[in-house]
Amino acid sequence: MKSPAAAKRFFLGLLVGTTILLVMVLRPFAEALFMAAVLAGVLWPLNKKLSRKLKRRRSAAAAILVAGVVVLVLGPLIGLSAFVYREASAGLKFVNETVKSEGVQGLLEKLPAPLQKVGAAVIEQLPKDAEGALDEERVGKSVTAQGGRAAAVVGSAVSATGSLVLQIVMMLVALYFLLLQGEELIGWLDQASPLRIGQTRELLAEFKKVSYAVLLSTVITSAVQAVVALVGYLIARVPHPVFFAAVTFFVAFIPAVGAGAVCLSAALLLFATGHPYMAIFLAIWGLAVVGLVDNVVKPLLMKGEMQMNGAVVFFALLGGLAAFGAVGLLIGPLVISAFLALMRMYRRDFSEPVPQPGVEAPPAAPG
Repeated sequence: MKSPAAAKRFFLGLLVGTTILLVMVLRPFAEALFMAAVLAGVLWPLNKKLSRKLKRRRSAAAAILVAGVVVLVLGPLIGLSAFVYREASAGLKFVNETVKSEGVQGLLEKLPAPLQKVGAAVIEQLPKDAEGALDEERVGKSVTAQGGRAAAVVGSAVSATGSLVLQIVMMLVALYFLLLQGEELIGWLDQASPLRIGQTRELLAEFKKVSYAVLLSTVITSAVQAVVALVGYLIARVPHPVFFAAVTFFVAFIPAVGAGAVCLSAALLLFATGHPYMAIFLAIWGLAVVGLVDNVVKPLLMKGEMQMNGAVVFFALLGGLAAFGAVGLLIGPLVISAFLALMRMYRRDFSEPVPQPGVEAPPAAPG
């Protein structure tokens, strides 16, 4: 006869093994699934309203919201890409026509003074023939020799882009099914979880509240940084200031880069085109003003939504970023919030009541 202890140990071994296998199965798409869960929690109230207006057609409501996410994310990116492509094409056409009509020296003369020195130094390093003119054949061979490295870089970029596209597609698929069957999934988790009935729902409600606070504060902070940066671009007379402000808005979502990097890039552009004082101003503006917005506005917004001390929110953001990368901006506050929720639930549901000074403890139940 098998002992209950042996059966329990075997069961726990099976549970640990299947948990490890489950982690291995979900790991390739962990970030996609996590972001889908965050977006589903944020969009859930809107999903319910839209489903009621569509006469309980939950699949149609979920499809509309997923399409809206695609438009909001891809629409501006496509517009910015088209602008960059148009400007780059115009620049290449200008360079090509100038070189054909006036030669390399004519092209150098059309550049701003700082770039003329850089261009002249580059041309000096190129191979020349006996008469001092550029040896086009040797230049061509040098370019061809570097073709392998360029192809490798392009291949790596294409591979990274393909991986990103796959993650986005998986996120959208998961988002659709979470919006469609979210209620059933939460009910199943509440029943299957070893926690008491209702505690899993409480944790998921905390997850939704924190996710909403983080996303809302991130969007608002990025918008504020873009507006503040636009003021700097207008003062410094950066070409196409609205374009740079739009780029600032999107880059502000990338923690490792930040909105200040766009200001520094624009400052380099001003310096290269012969405006050193405006470049210095814009660099200081980007680091001191635009960068400060992220460290002040986001913790304040999250503090109000999460009802958590501002210092705790600040260190949760930094700690999550250091431990998990960009997605840590969500994971950090979620971990702190989940810990506090579990402590609150333990004190409410599991711990013995602590008698207060001067208050008599209730009589023990007869037994």
